[in-house]
Amino acid sequence: MKVFVASAWPYVETVPHLGNLIGSVLSADVFARYARLKYGKENVIFVSGSDEHGTPIEIEAVKRKVSPKALTDQAHEYVKDLFLNVWKISYDNYTRTESETHKKFVREFILGLKDYVFVQEETLPYCENDKMFLPDRFVKGTCPYCGFEDARGDQCDRCGRLLSPEILINPRCAICGAKPVFKKTKHWFFDLSKFQDRIREWLERNKEMPENVKAVALSWISEGLKPRSLTRDNSWGIPAPFEGAEGKTIYVWFEALLGYISATIEYFEKKGNPKGWEDFWLDDAKSYYFIGKDNIPFHAVIFPAMLMASGKSYSLPTVISSTEYLLYEGQKFSKSRRIGIWIDEAPKVMDVDYWRFVLIRLRPEERDTSFLWKEALRIINSELNDDIGNFVNRSITMVNRYNESKVPPLDESKLDEVDLKLLKAMNETPDAVSEYFEKGKLKAGTEEILRLAREGNAYLNAKAPWDLVKKDKAMAMNVLAITMGVVRSLAIMLYAVIPTSSQRIYDQLSLGSIEDEKWDNAKKLIPAGHVVGKASPVFRKLPEDFEAQVPKLLEKVRSELEKTRPPLLR
Repeated sequence: MKVFVASAWPYVETVPHLGNLIGSVLSADVFARYARLKYGKENVIFVSGSDEHGTPIEIEAVKRKVSPKALTDQAHEYVKDLFLNVWKISYDNYTRTESETHKKFVREFILGLKDYVFVQEETLPYCENDKMFLPDRFVKGTCPYCGFEDARGDQCDRCGRLLSPEILINPRCAICGAKPVFKKTKHWFFDLSKFQDRIREWLERNKEMPENVKAVALSWISEGLKPRSLTRDNSWGIPAPFEGAEGKTIYVWFEALLGYISATIEYFEKKGNPKGWEDFWLDDAKSYYFIGKDNIPFHAVIFPAMLMASGKSYSLPTVISSTEYLLYEGQKFSKSRRIGIWIDEAPKVMDVDYWRFVLIRLRPEERDTSFLWKEALRIINSELNDDIGNFVNRSITMVNRYNESKVPPLDESKLDEVDLKLLKAMNETPDAVSEYFEKGKLKAGTEEILRLAREGNAYLNAKAPWDLVKKDKAMAMNVLAITMGVVRSLAIMLYAVIPTSSQRIYDQLSLGSIEDEKWDNAKKLIPAGHVVGKASPVFRKLPEDFEAQVPKLLEKVRSELEKTRPPLLR
């Protein structure tokens, strides 16, 4: 089976923050790493890229007195390096919307929608102060549904309703604050209404789609789907391919969604296999998308409708895993107010694997969740160090000490109920983790991994092999054989979350490259006679006063980054 994995494309007018990271990029990486172990590396592809078109970047470039291309060139290279080389995000292809492959594919795809595209004159907000038509998100005002006073013209961040600028109460230009006027202009529209019944039917019969995604999408559909404009009156973007559409570009949301396909095409073109992408898109492949909750309508309604309208047998999304919002100490991330931590700051504060583990453990799967330093400290010191690290270190140390670093054979005649209970847990946990991961429930999956580690520690305490070895060596050797199997199991399952640390465990086990492992080997004991390496602590606790040190540490990090960040991102 082929498995396609994607994270929502980060918009690169600035450096992403931790909320952006967990909302799509890190979550998708965890699943992709798991999927490679489960289904084989050759059967999985993981893609994304920098979303770099549209008015926000155009405006930011104007402020900085550079071209949009100059801004996104710097941003793309900087963010790409952070993802691939610092955060260890295992993309097969991290590309960009300025890719020639992407631009060519988008124009061809959009032209192929001709049966569902029509031209219509419409009245749009125009800022007479800034001398430009304003895209939906550059008009702000009060939401007519929930009363939120800072709603955007395309969507309300509080109630999630899709909006349009003309229905906002007290609209204002998001750039200068002036009240916009409304002027006529001609645009090309995708007739989304033609797919209302098909999208509803697809969602209702999809048994794997998370219920929260279904609820949001079906709620939107119940209000009636309306045509959506494919074009915009701005210059920075992919030129609209329609006759008579000179000076217009394709709406950034439509083209970014198509980037999932173009990134796959580009990957296989570079491998010299230009038809290889079809195995992941035109056959019965599974596809997993990791996004923030504000992107649900685009991924669960608009994107499937576009695929249906193409006339080709594109695979529709299998699972769309959306997160709620991650807050920082109870507040929304804000660069201007210096609230939060950005992805180039975080690795200078704490080890990347610690961040990866903490963020997945705090992943806002059911409700908005606040990153709290006291909770991060608890997760690292208690869960990562005590529950997992302590068990790993104790187990390998005892094999070093009591059996000359050799994994002993299992004597089944000596097994008791306590042994059998842990063996049963080791056999069942990978399936439980897999079931959660396949539903996009990554935090819930790590709960199962932690449960096994805790059971392993309780087992060692109950068996006390340091005493048992003096009384019944055969039973003591059974303890070592079982715990070493559990150590291997934990390393395999944790690889998706903390790949560098899991490889360190594998190095101590002398088991080679963990990325070449198979998921189901997490259920198996290490063969008897295998010689392991010397035990060494994989994790270390953070000092209890670490939270108090953070403000000063962050101040120093930010001061250094002001000198080393690319000039256009400072």
